[in-house]
Amino acid sequence: MSFFRNDEIKKQIIIYIILNTIVFLVALFSNSICSIYVVLVCFTIEFISLYFTKKRYNDISELTYKIDKILHNNDYTNFNVNKEGELAVLNSEIYKMTVRLREQAERLIKEKNYLKDYMADISHQVRTPMTSIKIMLTRLSKQELTNEEQFEFIKEINKLLSRIEWLITALLEVAQLESGIVELKKENISIVKVINKALEPLKIQAELKNVAIDLNIEESSNYKGDYYWQIEAISNILKNCIEHSENGGTIEIISKENPIYIEIVIKDNGNGICEEDLPHLFERFYKGRNRSNESIGIGLYLTKMIITKQNGVITAKNRESKGAEFNIKFYNET
Repeated sequence: MSFFRNDEIKKQIIIYIILNTIVFLVALFSNSICSIYVVLVCFTIEFISLYFTKKRYNDISELTYKIDKILHNNDYTNFNVNKEGELAVLNSEIYKMTVRLREQAERLIKEKNYLKDYMADISHQVRTPMTSIKIMLTRLSKQELTNEEQFEFIKEINKLLSRIEWLITALLEVAQLESGIVELKKENISIVKVINKALEPLKIQAELKNVAIDLNIEESSNYKGDYYWQIEAISNILKNCIEHSENGGTIEIISKENPIYIEIVIKDNGNGICEEDLPHLFERFYKGRNRSNESIGIGLYLTKMIITKQNGVITAKNRESKGAEFNIKFYNET
């Protein structure tokens, strides 16, 4: 048996044999009943000690076997922690460590798959406009193109380059937020200032589609957040609303306030959102059925990240009449 091959057990047995031999010789020469009783007690103690030592040795062997299984990729070995004693405590701590290692391993696998998908999405999003640019540059090199045709190609190339620039900027912002590099500020900001600043780069786009902006916001409406990141979040929603508004449409921006939260509601009267798209609207790189050709599918994802990190929530739904409605709530910090 492997139990008796253990050097410590061998030393223990040898010591017991020597001591029992001495006690036995003493009892033999003394020829007394008490001496015989002492010999029996010594043998009994030795037997009991070896019994519990062997039991503890078996428990340690079992624990070693389980650890060995874990080291050989059997991550779901179960540990019996419903016992008491020092070995039970060790068993329990190893079990906790195993659970922690399992969770870390699963999280690393998820992060690896997420990174893989993320890189594939980025590659696809950048490769598509780059391919179009290459084709257009090849056609531009041909001499038979008229000045008007060349101008249209250059205009389209500039549009695609702007799209790539926006994509890279948005991806860098997403990476900063996901990694925790950026710490959003908590300062009093005016909703009116945020909305007006977010509308500045979109005014020309709104004018070209003759889209009216109807503001219904109190000048005194303030909340705690990061001014510049909040402009980015609101701008993405407004851009989405303008893109999906019909010519001559209207976008309403309303603010409401109560002791629990401050609410910003943005409505358009466009075609609305497909019911199938609503659960996925804020997912990364998700493109809905009614998306525009320029849509990349990262703007609303970035918006949700920014709002969530500022103690807020955002939801979207279709209006009863016509169009889409975005509802943002920033909860007051206690």
